[in-house]
Amino acid sequence: MLPQDADMLLSIINMKLRDFYGSLDALCEDLDEDKGQIQKTLSGIGYTYDGEKNQFIAG
Repeated sequence: MLPQDADMLLSIINMKLRDFYGSLDALCEDLDEDKGQIQKTLSGIGYTYDGEKNQFIAG
């Protein structure tokens, strides 16, 4: 289960993307998480997913 706190979620998601998953879709499928909810939570603190970099970035 992923944390509810957006800052903690950002840290964990980016670490998992860097170390274990080639895409956000792969992470969500493997962990059975809602991609839309992750994106919504992280957009609330100013981060969006960059598929080329395979990480959430500010902006």
